[in-house]
Amino acid sequence: MLLRVAIILQTLALFAAPVTAGLLLSVPNGQPLHSAAAYTVFVVAVLHLVAAILAWRPGGGSPKPIMYAAGFLVLVSAQVALGIAHVTALHVPLGVLLFAGSVLQLSRVWTARSSDRASRTLSSV
Repeated sequence: MLLRVAIILQTLALFAAPVTAGLLLSVPNGQPLHSAAAYTVFVVAVLHLVAAILAWRPGGGSPKPIMYAAGFLVLVSAQVALGIAHVTALHVPLGVLLFAGSVLQLSRVWTARSSDRASRTLSSV
């Protein structure tokens, strides 16, 4: 459950980042908002990694979510560094890739949740 919440928060934070990027380009005070969104994405990516470790540890399941979360954290760190360095030629496409990856992971978690619920319903019959 915590892993699902972390991925939902991550996707929402990644959705807010380009919105604040638009404010960065159009409003004089947009830079602090985009910076706050970027660091929020970073914190949520750390939370995602912690949630993946906690979800794996007690059940002894697959470590794939941990590898995904760790890779995602590395990419988010690169994204923040590219943004600070103003390398928009890489910063913007990497942001799109991060959002797409997060939506993909969210869809996997969401469909796994639905299939788990369906299998529990079928097994109780």
